[in-house]
Order: sequence, then C-alpha cells, then structure tokens
Amino acid sequence: MKTPFMLAAATAALMFTLPAAADDEYSHFKGEPSKTLAQAVANFSEYNHRLEQVLAGELTPEAMNEVHQLTYTLENALGKLDDELEDIAERLEKVHKASEHAAPDTVRQQGAVYLEKSRTIIR
Repeated sequence: MKTPFMLAAATAALMFTLPAAADDEYSHFKGEPSKTLAQAVANFSEYNHRLEQVLAGELTPEAMNEVHQLTYTLENALGKLDDELEDIAERLEKVHKASEHAAPDTVRQQGAVYLEKSRTIIR
C-alpha cells in the first residue's frame, strides 16, 4: 500500500518541479546592471535599439532567445528609471512646497538636484 502512495507522491512532486525547471532554463540571464540613473538611461537607449534591430528581422528561435536576453537588461533599466523618476518627482514637490513657503535654501538645494537628475534623462 505504501508503494502506490509513494509513486503518486513522487509523480506529483515531479509534475510540480518540471515547470520550475523549464523556467530555470532562462533565469540564468541577469542582464546588464543599471546602478545609476545615467547607466539606466544608457542601457535603456542601447538595448531598445538592439531590440528594434532584432524585431526588424525574422523572429527565429535564435532571435527569440536574443529578445529574451535583451529584456533582462531593459527590465533592470526600467526598474532603476522608475526609482529615479519617483525621486525626481519627490524633489520637485519639495521645490514646489518650498517655493510656497518662501524657503530659498530648500528651493536652491532641491532644485539643483532635481535639475541634475532630470537632465540625465532629457536635455
């Protein structure tokens, strides 16, 4: 009686691990890091260009693999951009509120950081 139960348990365990194993096939790609805002902007620009080139051609299995790899770096860049854009928005809000309260030191300090970061994205 233990044998059928053990066989069923082993089969169930195998069924649940097979999809994970298939996912692990791709999880070894990490993509280029985007540790700074400037690096995120550069990676986003470069890897979008690479993706555009791949998409312009035939989507062979090799091309699909390349797209898959490119998306890791793009996701890293977008994650950093998301964090940085949130910080930029918060700094602008500080400038806004400081201007309402006539706090020139805060306006100057936060405004300078806001401009530096925002100029990294757009000039």
